[in-house]
Amino acid sequence: MFEANSSPLIELDHVSKIYRQGQRDYWALRDITLSIPRGSWYAIMGPSGCGKSTFLNLLAGIDRPTSGIVRVAGTTLNGLSEEALTRWRRHTVGIVFQFFQLLPTLTVLENVELPLIFAGTRQARKRAQLLLDRVGVAHLADRLPPTLSGGEQQRVAIARALANDPPLILADEPTGNLDSAASEQVMQLFQTLWQEGRTIVLVTHDSAVAQWAQATVHLRDGQIIDLVENSAGQGTPEHVPHYG
Repeated sequence: MFEANSSPLIELDHVSKIYRQGQRDYWALRDITLSIPRGSWYAIMGPSGCGKSTFLNLLAGIDRPTSGIVRVAGTTLNGLSEEALTRWRRHTVGIVFQFFQLLPTLTVLENVELPLIFAGTRQARKRAQLLLDRVGVAHLADRLPPTLSGGEQQRVAIARALANDPPLILADEPTGNLDSAASEQVMQLFQTLWQEGRTIVLVTHDSAVAQWAQATVHLRDGQIIDLVENSAGQGTPEHVPHYG
């Protein structure tokens, strides 16, 4: 599917993000330079308010940098219109959230089918059924999300993120609302996606979750303070890139 290699899928070049709060500027990210190889798995850690979610939002094209360049999968995101960003995001990025973000009035199957319909995918329902089977929740297809456990909802959310076969998966605290058993199942699923060659960037507060990744980026006050290879991770990155 995707070939893992050392070429970068993600490139951030002196990226800063400033939010205006009243009469003051708040630096969510400050002069971030980072290259993430295609087919790698990186965890992002740091205290609350350090810029982790802003980091993911920039990679997803949900937010725009105040300065610097964001390039993902060969596309520079800075100058794209909202319409172009939506088209790009639809086929490049799958996003998994802490609170699942499933539509409560749609069935599990309809939640996964929806992005396929928006993308104009043929046989959208059949593909959605296959994705639910892949993540082990096909038997829940006709249920509504609020009737599912947290772990089941997260697996549905992962199936939805895979709908258009993106090369990049962004996950924001995907185990934050799960018990240890459900967390293990979800992380094993991420491991499978990574082994297929997808690039994964995962935000977490949990050092045990971060150890599944190949490397961990530590943020503090909007800056990278460390980038370490995880000796206990599921793989070894071909290189740990320069940051500054």
